[in-house]
Amino acid sequence: MSNQLSAMLSAWHQNRDTTQWVLGTVYRTDGSAYRKAGAMMLINGHGQQFGLLSGGCLEADTIRNARKAMHTGKTVMLTYDGNDEDDLSFKLGVGCGGTVHIMLQPLSAQNDLGLSDLHAALTHRESGLYFQKIGAVEGYFETSKITGQRPAHIENRHDGDWLVTVILPEPHILVVGGGIDARPVINIAHQMGWKTTLVDPRPANARAEHFPNADTILRKIDAGLVRHVQNQKIDAVILMAHSISIDAAALAMLHSLPVKHLSALGPRHRFTDVLNQAGLHRSDLAFEISSPAGLDIGGQLPESIALSMLSGIHSALFKQLAAPALAQAAE
Repeated sequence: MSNQLSAMLSAWHQNRDTTQWVLGTVYRTDGSAYRKAGAMMLINGHGQQFGLLSGGCLEADTIRNARKAMHTGKTVMLTYDGNDEDDLSFKLGVGCGGTVHIMLQPLSAQNDLGLSDLHAALTHRESGLYFQKIGAVEGYFETSKITGQRPAHIENRHDGDWLVTVILPEPHILVVGGGIDARPVINIAHQMGWKTTLVDPRPANARAEHFPNADTILRKIDAGLVRHVQNQKIDAVILMAHSISIDAAALAMLHSLPVKHLSALGPRHRFTDVLNQAGLHRSDLAFEISSPAGLDIGGQLPESIALSMLSGIHSALFKQLAAPALAQAAE
């Protein structure tokens, strides 16, 4: 299953009354570490884990210690030091060389640490802040409008130290055009745990049997599409219909919506043609534009182009620096 927090919480929520559960959280790191503060994992009484707190090297020992938290009902604090030859993490072959501090908080029907509220928020694609008291079985979630990813941090309060983690729903992308080259886009996005919507008015395209991993398939570029983008809080759009008229129709409907990023497949002059047919100028668009779509990773096959485009969107949404876009498909 996906390591996205929403998927982890869904697994917990569906089975929260059938077995014991523990929430594992990285609350601090020193030096290099695979996961940073705010990373979470859920562990149940069957020894199943959902999510990762490291690259996989610490999880077995973390699960073993989670049983202590289940039995005692108290938070278990762990430290793995990759620089200490006498430390377990060093013996496990942790290659990052840093120190990872983890807390294991038991969950109960009386105290779920605010995870029900967090699960409900992500289900409705709402953002917010998650608060966990370090060393205690206390936690809660508050919804708030958050823009951009921020590192988790520790707040020093009168009642102790609290880890504050920014919570954002997983990205949701709209793919305009359901041709063969859209299949790897949907599949890779699904594997990353992203939500996907596919729209194409052509009967021969975007067929459900070819896109089993698409969350939604739409057949009309109309006001219904606008409502869907607004209700689902879609983050990014890819124009890849290989039809200037279809791409233009979609752009005309979406240009003023609060989408964060738009990628246009094909050379720059093609996107100019799309703008012209839509009766728009670049200044009319309320979002970032990548034309040509994607990052320059030197790929030519549909799978490589899909990876390039999704990498570009990932970079734009999570505000990372990356190489300029060059990847494109022949029209």
